[in-house]
Amino acid sequence: MIHLDSHIQIGKRLKALRAATTLTQKAIGELAGTNQSSIDRYEHDRSIVPYRILIWYADYFDVSLDYIYGRTTDPHGKYYSFQPERVQEHFKNKTDWNEFVESCFTEGSPMNKRFKEMLLSMAAEETK
Repeated sequence: MIHLDSHIQIGKRLKALRAATTLTQKAIGELAGTNQSSIDRYEHDRSIVPYRILIWYADYFDVSLDYIYGRTTDPHGKYYSFQPERVQEHFKNKTDWNEFVESCFTEGSPMNKRFKEMLLSMAAEETK
């Protein structure tokens, strides 16, 4: 059974997902193909969120639609059971990990440079 106030849960979830990042409403709007005022209306339950935006949020934040709709508190969803390999097991040595991290980022972006340095530093600490 769907709760009549499910859109209220949706707004809270969308806001929480965005708030967990450093992204502004404007930035999310641009990424999702809409505008800041629409994102604000969705987050404050003043407008029903179009399905394409809901799907975009699920894909972008890697969460299930069940989570966004408030049907579960598990971001992966009600039926999620995937158990990923630990990164250390997949990348057998530091060189493999460093090559992987280097391949994920476009050169020239200051944010990418800081994030890449943070990942490499975390990996170095993990191997100590």
